[in-house]
Amino acid sequence: MLYRKMPKNGDELSILGFGAMRLPTKEDGSIDEKTATDMVRYSIDNGVNYVDTAWPYHMGESEPFLARALAHGYREKVKLATKQPQWIVKKPEDMDKFLNAQLEKLNTDHIDYYLIHSLVSSSWENIRDLGVLEFLDRAKADGRIINAGFSYHGTPEDFAPIVDAYNWDFCQIQYNFLDTNVQAGKAGLEYAASKGLGVIIMEPLRGGNLADPVPQEVMDIWNAAEKKRSPVEWALRWVWNHPEVTVVLSGMSAPAHVEENLRIADEGLPESLSEKELQLVERVAEKYGKMMPINCTGCRYCMPCPEDVDIPACFDTYNNLHMFGDEDRLKMMYAAKLGGILRGAGTNFASQCVQCGQCLDACPQNIPIPAMLEKVAEEFEGPDLQERMAFAKKLFSDDSC
Repeated sequence: MLYRKMPKNGDELSILGFGAMRLPTKEDGSIDEKTATDMVRYSIDNGVNYVDTAWPYHMGESEPFLARALAHGYREKVKLATKQPQWIVKKPEDMDKFLNAQLEKLNTDHIDYYLIHSLVSSSWENIRDLGVLEFLDRAKADGRIINAGFSYHGTPEDFAPIVDAYNWDFCQIQYNFLDTNVQAGKAGLEYAASKGLGVIIMEPLRGGNLADPVPQEVMDIWNAAEKKRSPVEWALRWVWNHPEVTVVLSGMSAPAHVEENLRIADEGLPESLSEKELQLVERVAEKYGKMMPINCTGCRYCMPCPEDVDIPACFDTYNNLHMFGDEDRLKMMYAAKLGGILRGAGTNFASQCVQCGQCLDACPQNIPIPAMLEKVAEEFEGPDLQERMAFAKKLFSDDSC
């Protein structure tokens, strides 16, 4: 296992982190306790020392599961990360309530790396105004949390102001070879690192979509490489190639994933891919881009929409569905994110478009945006949307407190 140093505190963290969002499950959807425990402990025995979870993972069962999996001395071997569910914080005292509940669920007296979960501009403004920075200062002072950070799912332009708003120790961003200009993107990665933040990477495989199944036209490019690697290895090595990256999280859901990722992590050195190899990855990214049914680059020139439709997010979800499948997960995330459940704001659904045409002149790709939003609405806003929204509200609620 290779390790990289957290800039502000000097912690030597394994470049591979164990993400406890996609643990193996039984037929009824509950966590397969034995298999998952064996995976977590095997990872730690082989050098992983960063474990990440959050309030809503596995319907609220990920945190208490980890308390059991990290028993018998394993808690002391890792830096444990979890996240404040900011979307259900309604008043300042809720922050202490949730943190104390998490400490109890995780059976620990402190959280090593505590994040404000899933920030976008609107949710950041809301939680900031409720006093989250004062809360973080207080929780660090009394020892309940050691390092403070945030995870981000907003637009590129809103990332730097959050970085600059507090003396953060670290942040967590989505980053992979398809998402260099999405959310924080490459510019955000480099900005956070320039400010001395450790950077934790989530979704290096885009929820597993860059791993399996891989379209044949993409495999043809991978197979042309002089040094043969699996799609998983290419994707992980590409992220680790960035020296600004501290830890890459993997949501491993089978023992084979653990074995493969541990092997790959032994070679995940910064700047270890050749220019020719980086060009190969770029060719794969371009191929995936050509497979997108909507040629949206996420530039956001079409925003803001007067009807509050999040046009790029609608198109990104639609493209992911048509490139990768994964229908159930994407429809759930459409309901949760664009339905305002995770964003702490109003709905941003495609169906809110009134075809005013304002976006058409702004789009540099000449996308017929209103017509494409109709397709998005047809795909994601069928009769089951309200049911999905109700389930998402339950999934991301505070009922487990």
